Amino acid sequence: MKRVLVLCTGNSCRSQMAEALFETLSEGAWKSDSAGSKPSGYVHPLAIRAMSELGVDISSNESKHVDQFADQPFDLVVTVCDNAKEACPVFPGAKQTLHWPFDDPADATGDEEEKMLMFRRVRDEIKTKILGYLPTA
Repeated sequence: MKRVLVLCTGNSCRSQMAEALFETLSEGAWKSDSAGSKPSGYVHPLAIRAMSELGVDISSNESKHVDQFADQPFDLVVTVCDNAKEACPVFPGAKQTLHWPFDDPADATGDEEEKMLMFRRVRDEIKTKILGYLPTA
């Protein structure tokens, strides 16, 4: 089984959704984890809601610090931060490192339904990127 670590800053939205999508979409071929350089301490409720719309439950996930994974081997490390806004952590122990920048849905404005539009869009962008990567892995 291959291992992937998805990194961003807060580990509350994008990396949490990507962690769950890697395992779901790979049908168990990948074991995934996610972490942040400055973990928020929670998983964003709208990320939980967006994933539940796909039948994926991330409500028991936790926001984790990248240091928890420092000595572990990974086949792939993916950073999902937007370069213009954030500094992504670096993970030198990976066999392959990819940078897939996505907008941070936590920055969405408006009422809850307007924010959900951004969470769904980013979730779907992550899903598309993972689906495109898996056949090549």
